[in-house]
Amino acid sequence: MPFADRVEAGRRLGARLAELRGRDVVVLGLPRGGVPVAAEVAEALDAPLDVCLVRKLGVPYQPELAMGAIGEDGVRVLNADVLRGTGVREDELARVEERERRVLAERAERYRGERPSVPLAGRTAVIVDDGVATGSTARVACRVARARGAARIVLAVPVAPRDLAHRLGGDADDVVCLETPWDFAAVGQFYDDFAQTGEAEVTACLRRARRRRTSPGPEAAGPAGAEREVTVPAGAVRLGGNLAVPEGATGVVAFAHGSGSSRHSPRNRQVAEGLRRAGLGILLFDLLTDAEAQDRDNVFDIPLLAGRLLAATHWLRAEPATSGLAVGYFGASTGAAAALWAAAEGQPAAVVSRGGRPDLAGPRLPEVTAPTLLIVGGADPLVLDLNRDAQTRLRCENRLETVPGATHLFEEPGTLERVTELARDWFTDHMAPAHV
Repeated sequence: MPFADRVEAGRRLGARLAELRGRDVVVLGLPRGGVPVAAEVAEALDAPLDVCLVRKLGVPYQPELAMGAIGEDGVRVLNADVLRGTGVREDELARVEERERRVLAERAERYRGERPSVPLAGRTAVIVDDGVATGSTARVACRVARARGAARIVLAVPVAPRDLAHRLGGDADDVVCLETPWDFAAVGQFYDDFAQTGEAEVTACLRRARRRRTSPGPEAAGPAGAEREVTVPAGAVRLGGNLAVPEGATGVVAFAHGSGSSRHSPRNRQVAEGLRRAGLGILLFDLLTDAEAQDRDNVFDIPLLAGRLLAATHWLRAEPATSGLAVGYFGASTGAAAALWAAAEGQPAAVVSRGGRPDLAGPRLPEVTAPTLLIVGGADPLVLDLNRDAQTRLRCENRLETVPGATHLFEEPGTLERVTELARDWFTDHMAPAHV
């Protein structure tokens, strides 16, 4: 799957690395192309951003071919195969290294000025580039981080050859890569926009990251960005919820949880966090009161649950913080059936179903007009069949996405991150501010 540009690649990579948030992480971008990617990762992890200064040692008569790489603190890695194959002499290697060391020193002054590098001792260093080709630069970056005392090193890139781990030779403790295509030839072939990153863009990314770390973020800015407790009226009952609306939100997504769950569902909260970081508001609320939830019949009363979601929709359209925003539905399991049932009447901008039971909304499926994305685990055959059948009854724009290896609860590593990516892209593509 190609990336639109480095920013999109960074956002997807940040979502994949969400489990590192709050774990004393420092994100290190490799200048220049890796820094815009790293900036998005640092924002997703709420972590400081720094550069890891590394320079490729290009073959004198073929500079794009790396015979090795150097980094700060005197670190150097050589590619013996390239050196043998090209016949580069020691004196030629020395001249290239001397020139690149001067560039390293100049860039350290340009990017950091008088500021020291971000301390790594005892912390997790997440090293980010826009991709890996030979692996020489990545290996040097890992060794630089190790020399500076990092306790754990994670190399994170959007795309690389399938033998990436072998190329790193154990210099990274963990490797995270979104795409490892069989037809890998060069990093740039997997980007729609792979324009060269300028020095000004690198310094701007670092400046924004410093401002983010030293000034109040959305959560500190007040109700517009913070997650707050709310009460959603639904006829004679009042339902507890949590609402967060980031500044400049383009829409708000109401979550309908599945049977046996609540607004505190860790899976829905993980997806909600990914949507919030993409600029979408989120409403997590209980579809049933505590007393109602004790009766299992209520859990499968799809018209009742759909009515509660419609009540939440009316409330969102009247609530000052969300009144001008398009509303979307994200439903899981039986909550997906409620979302589809409600969509026939509530006219949401978009619907996403995760491991849903659309068969339980059968009579209303042909009436749904909102663009609908059905996400099912590839290892959840019964639900996959139910979704395939439901798709034939939908008359709206729709798509069925299977997540390979995922079972019904998407508990396998990386599967819920993929759900988050799919939902984020579907909502951002189909939601725009409502006209009121």
